[in-house]
Amino acid sequence: MNNDMNNKIYLIIGGTGGIGQAMIKQLVQETAADQTDRQVDKSGITVFATYHRNEPNFEAENLHWLPMNISDEDSIKKAADTIKQTVGHVDWVINCVGLLHTKSAQPEKALRQIETEFFLHNMQINALASLLIAKHIKPLLAKAERSAEHPGIFATISARVGSITDNQLGGWYSYRMSKAALNMGMKNLSIEWGRSLKEVCVVVMQPGTVNTQLSAPFQGNVAEGHLFSPAYSAECLLEVLSGMTAAQSGSFVDWAGESIPW
Repeated sequence: MNNDMNNKIYLIIGGTGGIGQAMIKQLVQETAADQTDRQVDKSGITVFATYHRNEPNFEAENLHWLPMNISDEDSIKKAADTIKQTVGHVDWVINCVGLLHTKSAQPEKALRQIETEFFLHNMQINALASLLIAKHIKPLLAKAERSAEHPGIFATISARVGSITDNQLGGWYSYRMSKAALNMGMKNLSIEWGRSLKEVCVVVMQPGTVNTQLSAPFQGNVAEGHLFSPAYSAECLLEVLSGMTAAQSGSFVDWAGESIPW
């Protein structure tokens, strides 16, 4: 792991999902790997991670689980307040939560399948949540030590299908529109924080097609070698973020750091 990632406090939102869990494990295990017998941990990584309903049974000395329902602004505020009281700031925030399908609803293939409730649910989880998280986490990022070359990070997992330019197939109205809305919101945020919260990089990221519950029903169309493990995707995303500068705030990039058209 990049040395610049040491001595930092991370907040991973959606720690029970495939990518979020893989990020947590990599951050926590890097810390363990940096230790030798009976030596004090020198990497100084602290990870806060959120769960929605049930606290996971994955434990580590430098891992702190927090309940958070990203559909509930009060729940987001409570988690931020807990971090404020515990450590006072965060250096990196990564929102890994996304919604593509539910037990009762699949992405729409045609206009006739549009349902108001499912559409609004997509908007709430995929677009609005990151703005509410940013709203309550801003004071914690403001207290982070940062510079133009080593900024604070506010990253959100987006999707290539949220790119209007890249859309050749249509379909998936609610998901595509909610991710496009997320991208616009984060672009807006990067401009506002460029004025009011210097040296923080706001970035939206496409993780590749990852073998998770979110993508499970749709993996049949993925070309061989293009379905990533959560561990591989998480490693790539963390690596890309570790090289980001403040000047790159407002970027939309993939797992390899390549720009995606809006």
